[in-house]
Amino acid sequence: MTEAQATSRDHGPSLLTPGVLVPFIIVTVIWGSTWLVIRDQVSAVPASWSVAYRFLLASVAMAILARARGLSLWIGGRGIAFAACLGASQFMLNFNFVYRAEMVLTSGVVAVFYALLLIPNSLLAWLTFRQPVSRNFIIGSVIAVTGVVLLFLREYRYADVAPGAVLEGIALCFCGLMAASVSNVMQGTPIARRLPIISVLAWAMLLGGLMDSALAWIVAGPPVFDTRLGYIAGIAYLAVAGSVVTFPLYFRLIQQIGAGRAAYTGVLTPVIAMLLSTLFEGYRWSTLAVVGALLSVAGMVIAMRAKPSR
Repeated sequence: MTEAQATSRDHGPSLLTPGVLVPFIIVTVIWGSTWLVIRDQVSAVPASWSVAYRFLLASVAMAILARARGLSLWIGGRGIAFAACLGASQFMLNFNFVYRAEMVLTSGVVAVFYALLLIPNSLLAWLTFRQPVSRNFIIGSVIAVTGVVLLFLREYRYADVAPGAVLEGIALCFCGLMAASVSNVMQGTPIARRLPIISVLAWAMLLGGLMDSALAWIVAGPPVFDTRLGYIAGIAYLAVAGSVVTFPLYFRLIQQIGAGRAAYTGVLTPVIAMLLSTLFEGYRWSTLAVVGALLSVAGMVIAMRAKPSR
């Protein structure tokens, strides 16, 4: 690594610059809305088949986007191998754990748990690439995590599930969280920075979708499909908005500002999910939820304003 590259890594663009803030907001708002949609996706169709449909459709849309932007879909043997690993961790393991967690926990609990992604992201990025972490980032993260814990306590208190199911759901969330973190940190590798992210994602979603299909056939049998308009529209929304629009922006954010700070999209996601739940599901805010949301936002602002340490 040259001195210029090291300096660029240490002093990446601020989270508050338009080129970072705009995609950050887009990703956060869209992903904040997907939790409600995912809840409906596991009502009548086995979770693995819903995941498979989502990413097989998303792979087609991503390939169309790549060609529309003049990008080649051929990324070489090593690129396809990298995409296969990304597809396995992000689009097979992570989402199968997420969808199954939503079968036993409320979408709010799962969204709140995933807000903790910044912790393994920061740790893995430091262990793998020695990405520096500033004192203000740590302070902001502690404040934000405190807010997330308060949100989790509020959701846990009102979750209408058995204690055993709660533990099962937490275990599923943890496994999904670690799979997502691995795929996030993979974006800092040289091959990820060299290849066009949209072409890589087209392959990763295709290969991940095929893995999802194989898993679904093993654990749930032949394909099952729900012909309801709501289910079909949900698949389309999750595939296009929740995957094709957001993942290129999010993985580019990781490459620009690091896995730890990019994971702050997950801190605001449950707050947005709860705001949408207020509008569409009659969610009622308690004092605990309000304090937790305010702490999450305050911690995020502190961390976002922090400059990476050398």
